[in-house]
Amino acid sequence: MDRRTFLAASGLTVAGTLAGCSAPSDNQQRDGDTATDSRQTDDSATAVTVETVADGLESPWSITPLPDGSQLLATERVGSVVLVDSADGIVTPVSNAPSVYASGQGGMLDAALHPDFPDPAWVYLTYSKANDSGESATHLGRGRLNVTDAQFEEFEHLHVAEPFVDSDGHFGSRVVFGPDGLVYMTVGDRQFKNFGPDHVAQDRTNELGTTLRLTPSGGIPDANPFTDDPDAVDSIFSYGHRNAQGMTVHPDTGAIWQAEFGEQDGDEINIVERGANYGWPVADEGCTYGSGDPIGVSHADRDDVVAPVYSWDCGSGGFPPSGATFYTGDAFTEWTGDLLVGGLASQYLARFTVDGRTVKEATSLLADRGWRIRDVVVEPGSGHILAVVDASNAPIVRLQPA
Repeated sequence: MDRRTFLAASGLTVAGTLAGCSAPSDNQQRDGDTATDSRQTDDSATAVTVETVADGLESPWSITPLPDGSQLLATERVGSVVLVDSADGIVTPVSNAPSVYASGQGGMLDAALHPDFPDPAWVYLTYSKANDSGESATHLGRGRLNVTDAQFEEFEHLHVAEPFVDSDGHFGSRVVFGPDGLVYMTVGDRQFKNFGPDHVAQDRTNELGTTLRLTPSGGIPDANPFTDDPDAVDSIFSYGHRNAQGMTVHPDTGAIWQAEFGEQDGDEINIVERGANYGWPVADEGCTYGSGDPIGVSHADRDDVVAPVYSWDCGSGGFPPSGATFYTGDAFTEWTGDLLVGGLASQYLARFTVDGRTVKEATSLLADRGWRIRDVVVEPGSGHILAVVDASNAPIVRLQPA
């Protein structure tokens, strides 16, 4: 179905990109600073040293350490993939990456390594591309990375989240491998504003506002929840999402966790379940921009949706959560099993304690820097925390115990 047919059938409108969700803030990084977590809500304050691993990146969106920890693979939203030497910070462009539609919130977005990397040496990328009419969609592709020569020896398109639409926002685009060896990929709702039951995120005949599950070669797993439903797209694993830009796998349970943007406030942390509806926009804890009016009803008022395990309700000020990871290293042993989530407009890195489905914000990191935190990972071997800042001329920084 092309966009015009889809919109005519659905009666939908698309809003323009919201600068508050996507516009980076330029700030100077500081090397070798030592600070203690701010906004403490528990007794586990830890002094950390912050050092710059590399700088000068252009709107970086994701960082992915190679298994031996020697280099980081980073994406730049403007359309580049680079390798960053973890020791000396030298940045080397990777050639033969796909061309992208770099506009608004779109461009070169997330990356994930094949679970058996470097054999095979597949790197999975999500990115936005436009069709001949100028409409855009979230894409998934993979390339064989030759680290020595800093190039993709081949690159193949795997999947496009349809339909293409005339919007520069809400591409979603986080991608991870689950413990089942399958590819999980988020797709945003592309900023459709008809907040009711006919919204694209509640319509399983399209792939907008969803989590997709695919095989490593881009096929449809037989066990996907809607493969026997003629009124649903086979690739959908969960739906009712607004724009999830954080996703990670729980190290013990194997569950897929997501961090999702709300409208005004309404940001969420979710545990993603097979075939589940996460409510957007018929059930939500946020409100409309400007007016503060509720969107739909509370998750608690419907028994056909899954509520977030943590949310920023209307009036809270929100968080805009981006990249997320569970802490599994040895450097900060008191944080083992905690969830780290990058904050954009909130401009800090949040640490949450996790006990089953009980999630509590414990401390904030980097809160005095004025940095929009786009992605966060744990460095192999050292157990230090790596974070990337969403800005032009941006740094990748390393957090380690003082």
